Amino acid sequence: MKNPTLKKLKPRLPKVPKALKRPKAAEERVTEALSGVPRITNETVAEHREAVLSGARKYIYPLQHSKHRVVRTSLILLTLVVVAFFSYCGVSLYKLQSTTGFMYGVTKVIPFPVAKAGPSWVSYESYLFELRRNMHYYQTQQAAEFNGRDKALLRKLKQQALAQVIQAAYVKQLASKNHVSVTDRQVSDQVALVRSQNRLGNSQRVFNDVLNQFWGWNETDFKRELKQQLLQQAVVAKLDSSTTDRAQVALRQLLTGTAFNIVATQLSEDVTTKTNGGQYAAAITPNDANLAPAITAELFKLQPGQTSGIVNSGYDLDILKVIDGTATSVHAAHIQFIFQLITVYTGPLQAKHPPHSYIRI
Repeated sequence: MKNPTLKKLKPRLPKVPKALKRPKAAEERVTEALSGVPRITNETVAEHREAVLSGARKYIYPLQHSKHRVVRTSLILLTLVVVAFFSYCGVSLYKLQSTTGFMYGVTKVIPFPVAKAGPSWVSYESYLFELRRNMHYYQTQQAAEFNGRDKALLRKLKQQALAQVIQAAYVKQLASKNHVSVTDRQVSDQVALVRSQNRLGNSQRVFNDVLNQFWGWNETDFKRELKQQLLQQAVVAKLDSSTTDRAQVALRQLLTGTAFNIVATQLSEDVTTKTNGGQYAAAITPNDANLAPAITAELFKLQPGQTSGIVNSGYDLDILKVIDGTATSVHAAHIQFIFQLITVYTGPLQAKHPPHSYIRI
């Protein structure tokens, strides 16, 4: 039997300081680290793969659920914003009839309708385009106060603008039916003609300033309006064959030797000049604002005593004669045949397919 006393008296060895312990070799550390990793064999690979995937699913499923919730919330918010935006635009345009620059910009992007002319939709943007330029003119040139004393004038301008864009829709229908069109080149040529006669300034800067000052336009806006006018004139010229026939009768008489003043007195539709053989009351200059640009341009191509062919001024047909003059001033006469109004042709179309307006003025 062991003596407990001897056990107590057994000397204890001193602990070796950690600094003096032999560090483990790299292979021992790798072996120790891999001791807890299960061995993967061909028989256990499927089991281990499922174990790994199961551990990952508890992280993936919450992320997928969170992602779907974010997408759903975003779609709901986007829908609410779109609904609120269109509701605001609807109230502003159709109830309050706003003419602000912001709403005009919105109508340039979103094709809100202001009316329907037969099968054609009339855009709110085209209505504001016409209305805002007239408002700009009266506010800047006539000091109009549309929020005060000139509310009746604003109402009148709105009615005119709405009637104008509705009529333009019928004009486009007639143009399409009769294969009438106006090219950008024709518009540019007309702009060049007007500018050559110094009707809108003698330089590009002055031209731009005039457009902006009077109508709040740039050159693109001016060409847009001009193209619509030229299309209307082209439609009338195509459909009003009787006026063309009368002009051709007068031209044939001149070519067979009948005196210009006699033909003018008998056939001209200008009541202010026909009694005087068609002669204009005053001398004409190259930038005469009382005559259409096409008439002035043709007069200064003729020599004294020379007669033109049939000239389409846009609103009438003219046969011209220069009596005398210089490079800066001429005395002249004309035989005029006036085109029918565009309403003669849009009226029946409008009666057959009445327009419907979405605003009440």
